[in-house]
Amino acid sequence: MKYFLFDHSGCFNRGCEAIVRGTMNIISRSDASPSYRLVSYAPETDSLLGIPTGAMQSRALTKTENIIAALNFKINHSEYYSLKTAYSPVIEQADDCDICLSIGGDTYCYGDNARSRAIATALHKKGKKTVLWGASIGKEDLSAEKIDTLKTFDAIFARESLTYSLLSKIIPEDKLFQFSDPAFCMERKDLGLPHGFEQDNTLGFNLSPLVVKKNPDLLDACVDFLKGIIKNTTLQIALIPHVTFESNNDCSVLDEIYNKLNDPTRVVKISGNLNAMEYKGYIARCRFFIGARTHATIAAYSNGVPTMVIGYSVKSRGISKDLFGEEKFVVDAGTISCAEVLNAEFLKLISCEDEVRKTLKKVVPMAIKSAMDAGEQLKKL
Repeated sequence: MKYFLFDHSGCFNRGCEAIVRGTMNIISRSDASPSYRLVSYAPETDSLLGIPTGAMQSRALTKTENIIAALNFKINHSEYYSLKTAYSPVIEQADDCDICLSIGGDTYCYGDNARSRAIATALHKKGKKTVLWGASIGKEDLSAEKIDTLKTFDAIFARESLTYSLLSKIIPEDKLFQFSDPAFCMERKDLGLPHGFEQDNTLGFNLSPLVVKKNPDLLDACVDFLKGIIKNTTLQIALIPHVTFESNNDCSVLDEIYNKLNDPTRVVKISGNLNAMEYKGYIARCRFFIGARTHATIAAYSNGVPTMVIGYSVKSRGISKDLFGEEKFVVDAGTISCAEVLNAEFLKLISCEDEVRKTLKKVVPMAIKSAMDAGEQLKKL
């Protein structure tokens, strides 16, 4: 079969890259001869994936189309005609594809998503099989318009139980499934360790400008917390980015942390120019990991690394709950006003380090199997 993968942000978001790589590994287990077309908001970043890639790019409406769009908005209060016409070049790229996967993961978590909703609806109306793939959605994210779009999908694959539970109230049972995040199925690649990165004695640390923008106290709290790590433990610290778009670059806040810590013998910066598998290789060799980016924490979980999450949405809580049976070692990013909040949760983590490792060793293979099983469910569509 030929798979149309859309709503991809681009591989400078290593989580999006991990979803694509994991998805291809999943599909290859259930389809002997798959082919792909990826459409991306940043196709210039995606050549490393080795599959045909087009742009999630719009075209200008003709004069007649503009008139129809204006009338449609005035009468029906809907942007659908305007958006599906503007994004017709994207929709047409699916013409020779058998199944269409919206792979953004948390696409429906933020904002109105009018563009993504219009594309998904247009593909459905063309008779294409459409799947919302590896999704997380919170109650606060839902609107009547989103619910209408969600109901058009032939299947929704929730990546954690909190989303599944929420959607089970509005989506028919035969269209809703729960499978682990596809990124659990991405391989890792181990590069040489830089000076200052001690395998199994390093705390990997990730922070994003997204969460810092939402909570201005967070950056200083993290700096004070890491100063305490330097003072009170023998752990090295590796600052590990996971998203490096110019407008949303983890390196910006990690560089600031590095400069404020001012201790190059204990703190190492990992390059911002690696791919998702290479970052996973570094994260896998940490003793502990603390991260704000969901797929950085999945890289840690999937390699048995005791992990603390600086969370900001349902996906962090849901993934933790499914692994541990309860929401453990997840701190709401909006509640962190000082280092003590981080200290308290990290102490809980290190106090049961061996137990966490044993749990992850047991549950991660089940999470990987769950993600792989999604490929079999696709075949049934």
